[in-house]
Amino acid sequence: MTHSFDTVIIGAGAAGLFCAGVAGQLGLKVLLLDHSEKVAEKIRISGGGRANFTNRDVTPANFSGENPHFCRSALARYTPRDFTALMERYRIPFHEKHKGQLFCDHSAEDLIQMLLAECAAGGVQRWQPCSIKSIRSPGAAGASCYELDSDRGIIAARSIVVATGGLSIPKIGATDFAYRVARQFGLRVVQPRPALVPLTFDGAGWAPYAQLAGLSLPVQISTGSKKAQTTFLEDLLFTHRGLSGPAVLQISSYWAAGAPIRLNLAPGHDVAQALTRAKTSSRKRIANELAALVPSRLAEAWVQQDSRWQRPVSDAPDKALMLLAERLARWELTPTGTEGYKKAEVTAGGVDTRDLSSQTMESKQPGLYFIGEAVDVTGWLGGYNFQWAWASAFACAQALANGKTL
Repeated sequence: MTHSFDTVIIGAGAAGLFCAGVAGQLGLKVLLLDHSEKVAEKIRISGGGRANFTNRDVTPANFSGENPHFCRSALARYTPRDFTALMERYRIPFHEKHKGQLFCDHSAEDLIQMLLAECAAGGVQRWQPCSIKSIRSPGAAGASCYELDSDRGIIAARSIVVATGGLSIPKIGATDFAYRVARQFGLRVVQPRPALVPLTFDGAGWAPYAQLAGLSLPVQISTGSKKAQTTFLEDLLFTHRGLSGPAVLQISSYWAAGAPIRLNLAPGHDVAQALTRAKTSSRKRIANELAALVPSRLAEAWVQQDSRWQRPVSDAPDKALMLLAERLARWELTPTGTEGYKKAEVTAGGVDTRDLSSQTMESKQPGLYFIGEAVDVTGWLGGYNFQWAWASAFACAQALANGKTL
């Protein structure tokens, strides 16, 4: 038996659910399916269970990819205010935490139930669990529509939307399905890699800092050449294996294997000036003076690197104090890797935007669309990736309803 639909959306995550609801309410007969029994697991676990579902201050500058301008059109046509208006319509309370980050007051489950209600309002059929075994394009063996072989039979549809995300967090069902489909139809794929992910370091080289595990402090972090440097001012977290926290998660999306990262461990402080002043008026140890500028655990660990720093500040040579200030302001180190997809919040890379329309999300293969994290668009930490999910899904749904093609 063949089941016929206007469009099949594969992937019941944030982008897939939203696209299905909008397309259904625009009059399309929509099938939403997923190989997992659960919907929107990434929403459910995000933001400590409260879902950092968007950011008030979204701009294209908050996104990276081979073509960082690709996201501009979709983001302009579906804004954070559009999504919060939908939340308000469903009377879901939310709040701003900091830096424009918006969270549900109660639970991410409120947001998931809203998306399911939107699907129900659009008459969307949902098959879960249901896996796709193969896809045949229109024209293959005389077919007039795409044909999909699924666990529940053959599906015929005018269009297919792939919203299966990337490789991040495999324990909740992440797969490479989107990339396999893209390659099947001759589309390019930018090499996927973990992003918004902790960075790791060589065990022996990291040993002096492993004792700082659990320590958090605000830092300025950067990577890249002077001409193409990316910098963030965020909190850093020391771990047993390396560095994490918002600062490192942010910079990880821009870090290239083998490249160094640079850290100012006392942003907003002139360490050289503070130590020079202390030398003339204090008999405290250098570590105690440093503890006024950085956490005491860090100060104690830092002075162990040089015997000239393990003394009263009044006894330290000026040159040694200047070197200490320089090291704190510009700590350069090279990660050996990342914690991988199991700890990555998103996947960088994905379906190459050169093969997609920025207005419709349709690929060069007519009737085949890609949205959300499957696409080579990666947002900053702080709700930006969910906004890309909503915006790309909305652009796609509008195009499906209008019958637009490249």
